[in-house]
Amino acid sequence: TTGELTEELAEIGAQLMVGTLIDIEMLHPLEQDDAEATYAEKIDKAEARIDWNRPAPELVRHVHGLSPFPGAWCEVDGQRVKLLRAELAEGSGAPGEVLDDRLCIACREGAIRPIGLQRAGKPKMDLDTFLRGNAVAKGMVLG
Repeated sequence: TTGELTEELAEIGAQLMVGTLIDIEMLHPLEQDDAEATYAEKIDKAEARIDWNRPAPELVRHVHGLSPFPGAWCEVDGQRVKLLRAELAEGSGAPGEVLDDRLCIACREGAIRPIGLQRAGKPKMDLDTFLRGNAVAKGMVLG
């Protein structure tokens, strides 16, 4: 996920910074070529909403790329739920349709199963914990 990658890169960056400070006298700064630089726009909240009309592998990457913040989300029974981790699953159906009692969700191609979720204003939880407190019936279509 983005959160895990951020932690790993922070550790690597800290180690590189120590080495850089030790060798600072021998280093020669280069000016950035602004023509080769790119700017990443801020992720809009609308981009974080899950579009079930996308293929399953793309949605898993979408979920992991936005986890933990801002978090890819969908509506379950009218309430916003962030998917923090997901995996590919077997199944097919109408995009957004819940395919079983373990929250397998159909995409345009294939299906995914959330394994880490967070309801608005609630702590992060695994799938089993989420299902104990939320009735998600087979055949329900998620928004």
